[in-house]
Amino acid sequence: MSTLTLRAGPVVVQVERRTAVVSSLLVVVAAGLALLGLCHGQDWATPAEVFTALTGGGESGFVIREWRLPRVAAALVFGASLGLAGAIFQNLTRNALGSPDVIGLDAGAYTGALVAITLLNGTAGQLAAGSVAGGLLAAAVVYLLSLDSGLSGLRLVVVGIAVNAMLTAFNSWIVLRAEIDVALAATGWNAGSLNGVDWAEVRLPFAVIGVFVLLLLVISHPVHQAALGDEIARTSGVRLGRLRLLMVLAGVGCTATVTAVAGPVVFVALAAPQIGRRLARAAGVPLVPAALTGAVLLLIADLIAQLLLAPVALPVGVVTTAIGGCYLIWLLSMEVKRR
Repeated sequence: MSTLTLRAGPVVVQVERRTAVVSSLLVVVAAGLALLGLCHGQDWATPAEVFTALTGGGESGFVIREWRLPRVAAALVFGASLGLAGAIFQNLTRNALGSPDVIGLDAGAYTGALVAITLLNGTAGQLAAGSVAGGLLAAAVVYLLSLDSGLSGLRLVVVGIAVNAMLTAFNSWIVLRAEIDVALAATGWNAGSLNGVDWAEVRLPFAVIGVFVLLLLVISHPVHQAALGDEIARTSGVRLGRLRLLMVLAGVGCTATVTAVAGPVVFVALAAPQIGRRLARAAGVPLVPAALTGAVLLLIADLIAQLLLAPVALPVGVVTTAIGGCYLIWLLSMEVKRR
């Protein structure tokens, strides 16, 4: 497959031509969906009104800039973050089911957030810290229970599914033991929702996700080498132990940051990397198509959530769960055909 060479000063990056084309098309699709999201609301705004509002003018400027734009930006950034997290763990496990919401990391992040809600004041900082701590603890448990596989293969996925089931039961117990108002808030938040997000809620998470994206940019070449196999990675000088630790840190950080703000938005991390890989026809699971596909999927799901029972907006997690169920059926049917 032909490659493109991109230069930015001393930095030289080689990208497969099809991956670059697919990524460019996904950017265009995401931009179109973002514009649709900014236009949609109780009062429809034309694209011209949206552009006027974004430049600081127009009668509906406040609504578009302060209400619609944070939601659209959250769908883009959080979807990309979940896509990246899914790609990281699917590269680690070399398994299409190796995503944070399947192997227990989402459930662990939710456990940490529940502890912050029920035992502490449940502030934004406490939710973020609790989610990251819970996700890291779940990742550590899954790692320790699957040491024989070295963070790869079917064993880790099976262990992760078991840990996910236990954490889900534990989370249900916490909710049942909580005060009624806290339980209602936690249950609603567990659905995964972008309803009512504003700039105050997303500025810090955007910055945190940006840090993890920078980390992934630094290790992107070793990640690609590791996706081709341990032997190839070792012969090219990749330190697999250190690389896997950084990948787990970045993957948990990406998914836990989203969980802290929007709750567990499931199946985006599962489906986006595989859809992106098939579109790009790439070896391994490429990070950029996975991130862009995740952004597109979450934008589509959020628009459906707003339109399905309008004027009432469903939690976006309800829609992603339905999409994920269809994806799993398709994935299983493809596996049966292959065999």
